[in-house]
Amino acid sequence: MALRSKRSQAPKPIFISKHADDFSEVHCEECGSGESPGELLLCDKCDKGFHLFCLRPILVSVPKGSWFCPSCSKQKVPKYIQKKRKRSSSLVMSKKRRKLLPFNPSEDHERRLEQMRSLATALTAAGTEFSNELSYRPSMAPRSANKSALEKGGMQVLSKEDAETLNLCKKMMDGGEWPPLMVVFDPEEGFTVEADRFIKDLTIISEYVGDVDYLKNRENDGGDSMMTLLHAANPSQSLVICPDKRGNVARFINGINNHTQNPILQEAFLFCTVEGKRKQNLKCVRYDVNGECRVLLVANRDISKGERLYYDYNGYEQEYPTQHFV
Repeated sequence: MALRSKRSQAPKPIFISKHADDFSEVHCEECGSGESPGELLLCDKCDKGFHLFCLRPILVSVPKGSWFCPSCSKQKVPKYIQKKRKRSSSLVMSKKRRKLLPFNPSEDHERRLEQMRSLATALTAAGTEFSNELSYRPSMAPRSANKSALEKGGMQVLSKEDAETLNLCKKMMDGGEWPPLMVVFDPEEGFTVEADRFIKDLTIISEYVGDVDYLKNRENDGGDSMMTLLHAANPSQSLVICPDKRGNVARFINGINNHTQNPILQEAFLFCTVEGKRKQNLKCVRYDVNGECRVLLVANRDISKGERLYYDYNGYEQEYPTQHFV
């Protein structure tokens, strides 16, 4: 399994079949995968399935009334068709109502200082200056280049409620309250991050920050922590985040490569994918925040104290990595 590889280019996911429910034969007509069943919407005419996040434009919520796929919507719809049918509707609807949560800092002041010291040690060892914001440096991409409107296929807008939650997290950190995370050193993985207390599903862990640069300037860069910020229709406008000089705790959270397009490696990769998905407890999500692109790392399930943090950096990243958050 590849860890902490370059995250600026991401292949499409391979298909891994599941037989957990009565709809196991249903798959997305766009990506071919039957995964993320709670996000599969069925056409009311042809019964074909489509992931909400695979549609263009992306559906940010389950539509009210009947819904028809792109092909059927071009045809005349019989009047007797009244309501949409969707896969696992209660799961889809409940997912949409859920809001992002602010992190819950450790109550013990000394413990918070220890967490901050662990991050300071890792940053010093990596030669990285602490920063909790995106940085725009001379000779790199200017802030004016960070326009979410340029995102290929559109970018999800952070809701007002979730934007308030993100701002609350920023204010807490400015006041000395930090996410309950401990940076530790592993002989095989290097510096990595563990939960220092229980973390609830959908909790904001950190924003991914660093220097913003054009992807074209970094295509031959050996940096192992670059993150896609903007995947533009015009490749020359695509942006990446480079946290090697300036960054925060997100710099040390490990990414897992759960996908490969190499048919020779796919059989061996299936095992790695299952293991990777078991370990994955964070989701990398790109949002439109006041017209600019931002990247958040969010818990995609409850995380126990002492559990190491991982996210899938190749999971639909180039297309739109928000299948669990719409």
